Amino acid sequence: MTSDLFISMPADEMFAEFKRILVKHGFSPDRADKCAEIFTASSIDGVYTHGVNRFARFVEYIAKGYVKANAKPSLKNKIGGIEQWDGNLGPGPLNASFITGRAMELAAETGIGCITLSNTNHWMRGGTYGWQAAKKGFVLIAWTNTIANMPAWGAVDQRLGNNPLVIAIPYGEEAIVLDMAMSQYSFGAMELAKMKNEKLPVDGGFDEEGKLTKDPASILKSRRPLSIGYWKGAGLSLLLDLLAALLSGGLATHEISSMETEYASQVFIAIDISKLSHHSAIPRIIENILNDYLQSSPADEKKKIVYPGQRVIKTRKENMQNGIPVMKKVWERIQAL
Repeated sequence: MTSDLFISMPADEMFAEFKRILVKHGFSPDRADKCAEIFTASSIDGVYTHGVNRFARFVEYIAKGYVKANAKPSLKNKIGGIEQWDGNLGPGPLNASFITGRAMELAAETGIGCITLSNTNHWMRGGTYGWQAAKKGFVLIAWTNTIANMPAWGAVDQRLGNNPLVIAIPYGEEAIVLDMAMSQYSFGAMELAKMKNEKLPVDGGFDEEGKLTKDPASILKSRRPLSIGYWKGAGLSLLLDLLAALLSGGLATHEISSMETEYASQVFIAIDISKLSHHSAIPRIIENILNDYLQSSPADEKKKIVYPGQRVIKTRKENMQNGIPVMKKVWERIQAL
């Protein structure tokens, strides 16, 4: 993609630049390699808000000492299929990827592994860990709490996090991956729409007068994003925060909000479906459900009904073939690092 705003970036070129910058900022080469891979993969998959667009801010947090480049998680407690780990303020994507791997190891032993993580940085794209687990044959349910950035239903001040939730299921050589925040749009998505001078497809929050709006700039200014399902999303956000803090022994949203940056609490539950008595029938069950689902009659004949993760697969192929679309000013900022 080329225009006045965008350039097309080959994935290997983006990866090399990310790795160079991370090594320069204190990452060991192997950790820089893994972290650059995660940011690049999110960008390839079209999740630019938590890939290339978020990279400069991530590096700034490293420079400020919020992210400890080479800190690794440590085990705090273990009981049966549950483990509690401390992230030690290490890079959120590396911590989350490691814990996802550990949850899968535990699930392979016991059928299900529940790993909690406290004292960790922003995990960037939550779907990363869903794809990681599902492509290896595991179901993954994971969530994180965040700083307070969303009002309780009926309120005007921020007391809830938009606490992203990920549910991933293996599907052939790919996966079905739901990755969603509790706000109608993530702040990254609204920031991108503002940068592109675009309106949101549906109402995403309230303006300063309390009116629902599709204008991302007005929502970012008011700090009143709309919770998914109105009161239902607000309630789910609260429960995810409660469970994340309770199970991990880490910080809750109101405590994270008093810190200099976001030190989150996270939960990763992996399930080894190969251990289920009917495991051989699972591919057929999934196929039958999706076949029925995809026969839905679209309200707009120009639009196709898709399952969670299906667009990602399409975008991944396109971006690998044509290059990753990157806003020029975003890439200039990264190169300046």
